[in-house]
Amino acid sequence: MPLVYTKKQMLSIAHGPSGAFIVSKISNPLVSIPLAVLIHYLQDRVPHWDVGQGLTHGLKRKSHSFIQELFLDLPLSIIITYLLFQHNKDFNLFVWLGWFAGLLPDFIEFPRLFLKHNHPLLEWHHKFHKWFHVSIPNKFWGLLPQIATLLAITYFK
Repeated sequence: MPLVYTKKQMLSIAHGPSGAFIVSKISNPLVSIPLAVLIHYLQDRVPHWDVGQGLTHGLKRKSHSFIQELFLDLPLSIIITYLLFQHNKDFNLFVWLGWFAGLLPDFIEFPRLFLKHNHPLLEWHHKFHKWFHVSIPNKFWGLLPQIATLLAITYFK
């Protein structure tokens, strides 16, 4: 099966822990928080699969994608971040700010994608964010870079 590239979001399970990882390694939040946001866009440039796969061609409904994101992808991101950076440790607000910053570009997309709210700033961000997105429909090849990201975070944390 040939790899077909489309534009969609990477899974939260890679973005959130990546942001938390950056904040755990760079203690200055004036540097680490913006870097966590920047890394989100760079990760989206890597061909990947996501829960929104199929929306562009009408193969999946937005409600189905929203439910997967809300009840699977986002909670897994929280659990993975907790296990990697908070398990048996004191609460670290900066880890969770990093997690949030790592997901911020997707959170900004939420009103446009799911609530049909188009503000000029949201539209500008959407065009900017969309430029970075490269998705592939094959789950195996599309999840591989995200699994590799999580393995690298686990190794280097």
